[in-house]
Amino acid sequence: MEIEIQALTKRYRSVVAVSDFSLRLGPGILGLLGPNGAGKSTLMRMLATVTRPTSGTILLDGIDIVKSPDRVRRTLGYLPQDFGVYPHLNAVEFLEYIAALKGLDRRTSRERIERLLEMVNLTPAKHRQLGGYSGGMRQRVGIAQALLNDPTLLIVDEPSAGLDPEERVRFRNLLRDLSGDRIIILSTHICSDVETTASDVAIVGGGKLLKRGSPASLTNGSGSLENAYLRTVAAAKGNA
Repeated sequence: MEIEIQALTKRYRSVVAVSDFSLRLGPGILGLLGPNGAGKSTLMRMLATVTRPTSGTILLDGIDIVKSPDRVRRTLGYLPQDFGVYPHLNAVEFLEYIAALKGLDRRTSRERIERLLEMVNLTPAKHRQLGGYSGGMRQRVGIAQALLNDPTLLIVDEPSAGLDPEERVRFRNLLRDLSGDRIIILSTHICSDVETTASDVAIVGGGKLLKRGSPASLTNGSGSLENAYLRTVAAAKGNA
């Protein structure tokens, strides 16, 4: 599997959220690192076929996903930054509902739901209404729903928001376990989430790709990714 983003641009009236963005990636974890307002969420929504680009193309194995969105939706798992739940449903009921929307049969969905709830450490609370969940617990439900169809393309936007340190480590380990033949795109402004999880990092600012490489190459083998990230973003602002 390969994704190729070519000169992607998204304008909202007078605001350019993503500008002439090009990137090619294959299986593994790409950490999309940038400050709030950098255009990461807009880029994620275009990759997830939720938002149409103003110009440019996104190719999935050579197929234009803007023209053929169903091609990517069948293989997509997506956790948006503003993920919401139905408060009167419990975790099992909610995931059954999402599984039905994704076209999974009842037997397959039942087995996957039980496995995913255990994976995200929600089995003891699976029959509690989601309205009584903490923010971190709701985020874990969001992670589970993104994995229901066993996606080959997984897009997660600020996934560790609301997670405590132990849950964050659990999620990082989960992403590493899920990589391999999948393309996983992890969008965040938290450097430690990327540094310990991704082998490939793209630094974004002002809707543009500023720098890309492995964590080691971005830091030149010394220092921290956070320092390299802050220097890159500051340099881009100084040149704007």
